Amino acid sequence: MENKRPIVGITMGDPAGSGPEITVKALLDESIYERCRPIVVGDARVFEKAKLTVGHPEVVIHPVKDVNEASFSYGTIDVYQLDLIEDMDRFEIGKVSEEGGNAAFESVKKVIELAMEGKVDATVTNALNKEAMNLALAKRNMHFDGHTEIYATYTNTRKYTMMLAHHDFRVVHVSTHVALREACDRVKKDRVLEVIELAYKACKDLGIEKPKIGVCGLNPHAGENGLFGTEEIDEIIPAMEAAKEKGIETIGPLPPDSAFSQMQGGWYDILVCMYHDQGHIPTKTIGFVYDREKGEWKAVEGVNITLGLPIIRTSVDHGTDFYHAGKGTSNELSLVNAIDYALRLAQKD
Repeated sequence: MENKRPIVGITMGDPAGSGPEITVKALLDESIYERCRPIVVGDARVFEKAKLTVGHPEVVIHPVKDVNEASFSYGTIDVYQLDLIEDMDRFEIGKVSEEGGNAAFESVKKVIELAMEGKVDATVTNALNKEAMNLALAKRNMHFDGHTEIYATYTNTRKYTMMLAHHDFRVVHVSTHVALREACDRVKKDRVLEVIELAYKACKDLGIEKPKIGVCGLNPHAGENGLFGTEEIDEIIPAMEAAKEKGIETIGPLPPDSAFSQMQGGWYDILVCMYHDQGHIPTKTIGFVYDREKGEWKAVEGVNITLGLPIIRTSVDHGTDFYHAGKGTSNELSLVNAIDYALRLAQKD
């Protein structure tokens, strides 16, 4: 690919959600076009409606059938056209539907294909609704827990994990979309080591010369030397020792109740978390800020990055936001940050 601004493929997300609206809002930022060449993957008709919803009828929606047809010019949103919605006048915003779920899935599948073919340099995903998507996939005898698993499947990736980031607050996960009971069983030396290594590489890719990797315990007080559980002794510490033998600096196992305050204070470059909510709750607590007086979200920030893939994938760290969809009030900061992270990773390549 020519040595120009990176081409970033942005998925539409579920068309019944906030994805199309925040995409239009995000691409009103001219600096994005100065740093990259964005192309949206989805249905142009959805964006024709979204631009009116957010109050910017002047934006030109430019459907294309090939990345080479895109103009990449500010004021125009290039859409890699997939005919996904049969009738926009009848399509309901803010509701779970098989049609919306299928549209979201097909957008993701196409952007992965474009990245694997080298037609885009990085991918950024808007939110999809898992219920809606799997309503559509059930007819194909398929099921995916979310974006991460879709990307792993269509890139044939076996070793991967989810990283969440709010600026320099970063967490990675040993497991994500499984029941908590199963998540405890997945805390095994080999998997913990694998995630430590993925975290280390991610930090290096972001330009951190000597990453400091904090490793959370699974149990209260990181097990208290076996008093509250032995996973730290049996699985986590051996994984950390193996990582240190490879020259990776790890600290822990850390009591989870204080590790995140330390992370926010800059003690570590990244934290390895043992399960979904251990990492998600603190990251979203600092990234999602609600204004009590105004009764609205002041900020909805945070980025989701899939590590271990042969292509770059970042994402908004929030759901489809059906409540605000169709009102033009959804916050685009998370998408802007996801584009920023994608560009940082693309510059590494």
